[in-house]
Amino acid sequence: MAYKTILAVVDTAENTRQLDAFVAALAQQFSSHVVGLHMEALAAVPLIAPMEMPDPATIQAVQDVAHKETTEAGRIFSDSMAANGISSEWRSFVSSVGYSSQSSLQSARCADLIVARQHNSSALSDSRADIDNFLYESGRPVLLIPHILNAPAPIRRVLIAWNGSREATRATFDALPFLQAAESVEVFSVDMEDNDSEKASLAGSEIAATLARHGVNVTVTSQEKLEGIAPHTAIENRLADNSIDLLVMGAYGHSRWWEMLFGGVTRTLLDSMTAMTLMSR
Repeated sequence: MAYKTILAVVDTAENTRQLDAFVAALAQQFSSHVVGLHMEALAAVPLIAPMEMPDPATIQAVQDVAHKETTEAGRIFSDSMAANGISSEWRSFVSSVGYSSQSSLQSARCADLIVARQHNSSALSDSRADIDNFLYESGRPVLLIPHILNAPAPIRRVLIAWNGSREATRATFDALPFLQAAESVEVFSVDMEDNDSEKASLAGSEIAATLARHGVNVTVTSQEKLEGIAPHTAIENRLADNSIDLLVMGAYGHSRWWEMLFGGVTRTLLDSMTAMTLMSR
């Protein structure tokens, strides 16, 4: 199993420069074909008071700026992939609904893995919400690159945030190519409760046994909830203490990532992410 088709979310020229190095490294590792996807939104129609007539000149100026950004992002992407000898294609669409369009969603749903870069700002802009909603609706695993990482490095140490949920299970198996290639994988659970099939102290042991049969070098760790220590803090501490390269976790919720989707542990971790993070839903 490998990620043979990678879709790179190319939103701005600045992000493209940062993202391409990571995408190229992944494509070389898995012998992947890379699809660069960019959505150019139609310019909103400004109105002129008092008659509220649209201003054609302003509309055209805004659209020209957007198209220039598209052209520059496409050039950077194509040059980077060609320089690394990677099979690739560039897909750019113009749509009034941006990344929520069916053309972008169909491209995403035919990929093995989606790669996107975390934005520097924690503020939720319209464009960021648009991309987040697109990634949420794609139905594919998403690899997020933290903005603090400037250059790719081998993924040697992986941490799976395990709670036995459907989402965590999906993320774990979606991450299998990374897990098999890693030097060490830790299944880490926090504040688990006893249930009919497993004691809290043994949380993660069965999924670890399954992963071991796939050739994964896996260990299991569980931690009781400590007073004053939230689950996301326990995970963050584990990431730092073990110099983790990749965090694997489920994504939860019903709508946009940063508004409603990633409540609780997931949202807090993403806001302060220090390692690449693979999420599935």
